[in-house]
Amino acid sequence: MESYLQQLVLQCWRYTSIGSSTWHMPTVGGDVYGTLDADLRTGGTAMPAHPRPTVRRRRLGAELKRLREAADVSMDAAGAAIDGDKSKISRIENARQGIRGLELKALFNLYKVEDEKLKAALLTLARESKRKGWWQQYGDTLRPDFQERLSLEAEAVRLFAFQTMVVPGLLQTAGYAEAVIGGTGRPTSDPETDAALAVRMERQSIFNREEPPQYFCVLDEAVLHREIGGSAVMVEQLNKLLELDGTPGLTIQIIPYAQGVYAGLDGPFTIYSYPDPMDLDVVGLDYLDGALYLEEDGPLRDTAEPLTSYAQPLYRRGSPWT
Repeated sequence: MESYLQQLVLQCWRYTSIGSSTWHMPTVGGDVYGTLDADLRTGGTAMPAHPRPTVRRRRLGAELKRLREAADVSMDAAGAAIDGDKSKISRIENARQGIRGLELKALFNLYKVEDEKLKAALLTLARESKRKGWWQQYGDTLRPDFQERLSLEAEAVRLFAFQTMVVPGLLQTAGYAEAVIGGTGRPTSDPETDAALAVRMERQSIFNREEPPQYFCVLDEAVLHREIGGSAVMVEQLNKLLELDGTPGLTIQIIPYAQGVYAGLDGPFTIYSYPDPMDLDVVGLDYLDGALYLEEDGPLRDTAEPLTSYAQPLYRRGSPWT
């Protein structure tokens, strides 16, 4: 028996033989909506001068703060131990500044840290927090909030994505992505468009890692009906969804029109989860000219879990929380 998505593929093929105009996305910001502005610096409101710190640096800073407070050491004393001051410790603990290995070892002595495994783990975090991401080859071309999205994706072990407008960037074909990027309606140079498309495709390499993240995606049925790039492009995109849904660790579900009103109508979001218990989940919310990232805990699952009860599977049912 054909799945509902397979029926849509056949329907698109019928329209391909007739010919149909290319539909474009409305100009809406945020990578989940897929516009060029979300990826590149092509106007819009000014972004902060410094992107938010990486997950590794936040984890390191939080643990150092915990160790300092457990040892009852003041920030002034900690700063003096590494030839700095209170403000330097504050920047390190708030993940706004890195820390060298020798400085870290000095703090271990001051805080009387004896757990060798913990010390080795924190030294590794300090080294890895300085490692550049693949996206940094694009320099200042990418907006800071989009660079943060890439960092969150690269380090997450589980992602939950809910989308009401378009197929998320991590699941897009090149043709679909190009149509979405071109649908902004704003003039851009070819290099900018090429860079945005290259980044969009490179993001998907996280699924080719030796230990890829779990990815659970819930789409509103409207995403499947919104023709972007023409029928042939949609056929390719819908077929890709069918193929990806059979990949271990990757699940795609659809909330049908028949569901009517449901909690997710407030808008799309993505939840990034990490292996370390000290790391809170991060939720990504897109707005007109960028994105907002919030660190949250349990309440996020309270929002996401009901969506899976409304959704219908392409091939199988599953839960992102098991």
